[in-house]
Amino acid sequence: MATIRDVSKIAGVSVATVSRTISKPDKVSAKTRKIVEAAIIETDYKPDILARNFRTRKSSTIVVLVPDIANPFFSRVIRGIEQTAQGLGYAVLLGDTQGDRNREITYANMVKTSQADGIIQLDSHIPFENENGPYVPIVNICDCVRGTDIPTIEIDNALAAEKMTEYLISLGHKSIAIITGPVDATITQDRLRGYKKALKKAKIDFVPENISVGDYSLLSGTTSSHDLMQNTHPPSAIFCMNDEMAIGAITQLKKMGLRIPEDISVAGFDDISFAEYYDPPLTTVSQPAEEFGSKAMQTLYNIINKNDLIQKHTFLDFEIIIRKSTGPFKYET
Repeated sequence: MATIRDVSKIAGVSVATVSRTISKPDKVSAKTRKIVEAAIIETDYKPDILARNFRTRKSSTIVVLVPDIANPFFSRVIRGIEQTAQGLGYAVLLGDTQGDRNREITYANMVKTSQADGIIQLDSHIPFENENGPYVPIVNICDCVRGTDIPTIEIDNALAAEKMTEYLISLGHKSIAIITGPVDATITQDRLRGYKKALKKAKIDFVPENISVGDYSLLSGTTSSHDLMQNTHPPSAIFCMNDEMAIGAITQLKKMGLRIPEDISVAGFDDISFAEYYDPPLTTVSQPAEEFGSKAMQTLYNIINKNDLIQKHTFLDFEIIIRKSTGPFKYET
């Protein structure tokens, strides 16, 4: 088997330069990198990854904590993480925590025992038993952890919810219900704040009865929408904090004999892949899921390698996507 010295000899560079080209290609000139890469191909050299990881005390693996791996939005985020991780020489271990705190701690402890180099967390809390323990490289996506300086990649959730609510108001809707996520999540609190702000700006009274707590699942969309329609004054529009709940809501409302959007409008959040193809196509807030993943992985890589961070809290753009699940409020005659 070829050794690193064989590569060094053919490339005409030092062993250190070959090692640097393999482990930190961005630290080597393009010309030198091409020469070394050609020598690696010629010799069919296979780097001893285990030995390199032992020397550097790095595993070249990161852990991604996902509260629900079946969620279509999270799958797009993971795709963005994977693509960038591969380009940076990292493997990705997915931890489907299913909202279980003990599962989170088990996966997170892999970093403390050097089985992984860092964590990307897709939930709004620190995944450690002792939050004041030793420093661990970690980045949050979509939902920030209040009271910490953990780097976060997200959109302005309050503003996005405010803009969607304003859009529904512009259609003439005044009784706008909202199906939230878990109440203790930062992302839920932010979106609820934006919803309330839009109502206040339009001088529309906030009605607590118009809030139903969901859990981002299809089932919670169906049950919440059913319950909302039992209100003393049923809403003319329902804003759901994710697309799955919105699709569940539309399904339930149709079963109740209501037409979408003629009788009631429904809007979602995320713009998952089949939102455009549902019947009717779903009005929603589009988030750049793949970019979330890519930015988070690049940020985590910089933390692991002690590179300077340009900014710790990154806001990406969102867009209100208008489709056929929302329409003008039909005044009773």
